[in-house]
Amino acid sequence: MALNRKIRMGMVGGGRGAFIGSVHRMAAALDGKIELVAGAFSASPEKSQASGEDYMLDPARVYSSYQEMAEKEAALESDARIDFVSIVARNDLHFDVAKTFLEAGINVICEKPLAFSLEQGKELARIVEASGKVFALTHNYTGYPMVKEAKSMVADGKLGRILKIVAEYPQGYAVTAMHDQEDGAISNWRMDPGVSGVSNCIGDIGSHAENLAKYITGLEIDELAAELTTFIPGRPLDDDGNILIRYKGGAKGVLFASQISTGDENNLNIRIYGTDASLEWHQEHPNELIIKFAEAPRQIHRRGNVYNGEACKKFTRLPFGHPEAFIEAFANVYIGVTEAIEDEIQGNYQGADGYDFPTVNDGVEGMAFIEAAVKSSKNNAGWTKLDV
Repeated sequence: MALNRKIRMGMVGGGRGAFIGSVHRMAAALDGKIELVAGAFSASPEKSQASGEDYMLDPARVYSSYQEMAEKEAALESDARIDFVSIVARNDLHFDVAKTFLEAGINVICEKPLAFSLEQGKELARIVEASGKVFALTHNYTGYPMVKEAKSMVADGKLGRILKIVAEYPQGYAVTAMHDQEDGAISNWRMDPGVSGVSNCIGDIGSHAENLAKYITGLEIDELAAELTTFIPGRPLDDDGNILIRYKGGAKGVLFASQISTGDENNLNIRIYGTDASLEWHQEHPNELIIKFAEAPRQIHRRGNVYNGEACKKFTRLPFGHPEAFIEAFANVYIGVTEAIEDEIQGNYQGADGYDFPTVNDGVEGMAFIEAAVKSSKNNAGWTKLDV
């Protein structure tokens, strides 16, 4: 049963000039079911207040720290406090912020990666379980309707047995740093191990490719062999990675992620090969899903058509020929979480099973993938099992 009001949202991080915070606010507002009412938008109290003015919030609901926000929001009456917080702060803060709000009895949506380390991720999973609260991780690429169509096709057995997965995520934005060095200075916070963790490229975008493969196929990684490289001089973390994967059940995988692939923009794509058919999807052309056969012409399925499956239709807003893309995919994650939060508010939430959004367990698997890739690379690309 849907609520007769909007879901009240808070935000940690995402102040003035923050790209991902803006994306989250637009996505949450897209369907008119969520309203932003509070936030701690910056470590700087002045910037947080200024951001609150930008978002036209009550100054009393704009806080100087996330600790203050959790304490004061939890003390409000149930008809006033936030229903969930969206965490869009840097990687090193994800665990502490999520823990603080969960322990204050507030539902959480968190940017990926889940935490600063696998150890933190596992502890956070225990905290989520003990809290009984909704926790979602914004692996936003799972929100695309044609990704959901691909997932349904695999689940329905239309590909047969999965033999091979090839997932690629090439970007080229970082290569310009090779032409404009600043004496080895870290110009990107994702390259700071004290903020980003043990990996840059694999942690930032390789984890999206890993999660996309898991979401569509349901297959779990058994072990991997990784070679991570830092091409940009003076930087301590990887900007490129090549990974061979052995999935449980026998399927094989190849995962390539790179931030120095000159000329590529955000070219996440995946190919899944089965005994009966294969699938191919490209994030830069998200409204199309290619289906290929051994002895028949390939098909191109497009979003918004009557032949789409129910999961695809549920997360489609516009008729065919009217493209939906990045913001809508984020919004679809929020739609899935909103259903769970509405149930939680009404006392009907029994856990994340039965809803369609990435969970804390997906986050733990992502952290295990990142740390296994780093460990393998340090061991001359030796085969390394995931510690899940």
